[in-house]
Amino acid sequence: MRIGMTVKWLRSQGAGLSLLVAALLCGCGVSAQGKPPAAAPAPSAPPASEPAPFVASEAPAAPASAAMAVRSPAWIAVPRVAGRLTSKDLGLVINSADPYSVEVGEFYIRARRLSPEQVLRVELPLRARLTPDEFRAFDRKVSAYFGADTQALALAWVKPFAVACNSITAALGLGFDGELCERSCDPPLRFSPYFNSVSTRPYTDLGLRLSMLLAADDVDSAKAMIERGVASDHTLGLRGAPPVNAWFVITPDRARSSRAVFFPPPGQLNRLGIDVHVEKTTALENVDRVLLYLTGLVRVPKLDTIGWVPGGVGDHLTSIGGVLDGSGSQMSATAWIASGATASYGTVSEPCSHPQKFPFGQVLLLQYAQGSSVIEAYWKSVAWPQQGVFIGEPLAAPFARR
Repeated sequence: MRIGMTVKWLRSQGAGLSLLVAALLCGCGVSAQGKPPAAAPAPSAPPASEPAPFVASEAPAAPASAAMAVRSPAWIAVPRVAGRLTSKDLGLVINSADPYSVEVGEFYIRARRLSPEQVLRVELPLRARLTPDEFRAFDRKVSAYFGADTQALALAWVKPFAVACNSITAALGLGFDGELCERSCDPPLRFSPYFNSVSTRPYTDLGLRLSMLLAADDVDSAKAMIERGVASDHTLGLRGAPPVNAWFVITPDRARSSRAVFFPPPGQLNRLGIDVHVEKTTALENVDRVLLYLTGLVRVPKLDTIGWVPGGVGDHLTSIGGVLDGSGSQMSATAWIASGATASYGTVSEPCSHPQKFPFGQVLLLQYAQGSSVIEAYWKSVAWPQQGVFIGEPLAAPFARR
């Protein structure tokens, strides 16, 4: 792993992410198929105090030696964000050659009241992965059709979900990285400039057009996911409302629990109406009002017992959770959608357990809790998203204010 490159990137992110330096120097970048790192897990946390979640740190990052000494879970700072993406900022792409895409796309037009000008219809091959040349032709159509005001895209299909070893969502946003396919365990050529960003206009500010697949196991499941996303808007963080639960699960699978060192301390975030739980177990069972469930396993059992709130988000760190068509040997991210989640994430090629290639749970939770849409919060939580595909109803915004 390129430690020097990684540390340089981390230092550019500010003191709030100094914990990442320690984990990287301890060797978190091992294959999820191989031997886990020898570093000891973080000890149990003391009683949590609430974070100062919406204050951007101005201090320089701690030196690596200091970060190595940090053991107890701690909250990071994220920048204060005002505003979010709404339906006027979104474009929709429908694959006319795919009956699923046509039906789900038409349903989404009605659900989010999109205008005809916001919809691009194309014909793409009905297979898991596009070739680089097929992607470039598709990308040119997208770029020619959508103007500068379109900040994000909903892609109304399950496949194609990849371009060679890249995810299709990352290839559209960051460009196709062909070299990564020769060394998928390495860092990508381009890190996401949107990671933990203050921007609410990613295409305007950064030239990065976010995208998310409206992907589910079947049409009915996709429609239910869309309905959950729409129903979630403006529903959480209300005074007097019962809290929702954010679960950070450390499983016995140490390789797939590589991001556990970055989990926050447990406790109540009263200002946000969120109870944070950090649990050492194989899987949750019979828990209710779940907003967030992050874990690491090949397959996550008992998802049918999870009581999600509309807008809930869940994912599992594993090698190929982003292989959405059922052809992979590991659980697909669509299983989270089938269980009642509104969005999920998974990698489409071997990422080798680099935590930067997966959602950083604190960033995801604290960005989402400011009122961001789920597509914004999810994208902001992944530093190296080149291999990861985002799926769900992109505009879900349960903490947004009217």
